[in-house]
Amino acid sequence: MKVIDTPLNGCILIEPDVYGDERGFFKEIIHPQKMDAIGIRHQFVQINQSRSQQWTLRGFHFQKAPYAQSKLVRCLRGSIYDVAVDIRPNSPTFGQSYGVELSDENHLMFYIPEGFAHALLTLTEVDVEYACGDMYAPDFEDSIIWNDPALGVDWPLPDGKAPI
Repeated sequence: MKVIDTPLNGCILIEPDVYGDERGFFKEIIHPQKMDAIGIRHQFVQINQSRSQQWTLRGFHFQKAPYAQSKLVRCLRGSIYDVAVDIRPNSPTFGQSYGVELSDENHLMFYIPEGFAHALLTLTEVDVEYACGDMYAPDFEDSIIWNDPALGVDWPLPDGKAPI
């Protein structure tokens, strides 16, 4: 596993070791000892999958304590623009955002710790999987509008195209 730092304090990209041959490929997604070695020291307790058509925007969402969630996001099929925003008031990167393309071809995984809002824009028809560090708790869920100018997210939408 290779770790790629991001500008957001605590968020990292993970490039897994991919073993390929004429049959296809194999890669490990979650391995407790390897995750611990790169600073991810908790267990994921819920795994979710979504399927979306191209140009779907799943807006900024997060859960508040005591059910704050970390996430490990990966794209199983297609390509997404995945974005995290630091919403931790005492963080040196508070209010900053970072976006990255995740795809079935680049195999990248985006680790987003607790205290971040998360959103994604589908660049193709996609299947996305994300492992969560805590269970879904609807009473503790909150959101931020996807196009809030204070976030400064440059969504890679074609000119004149509105997201779904």
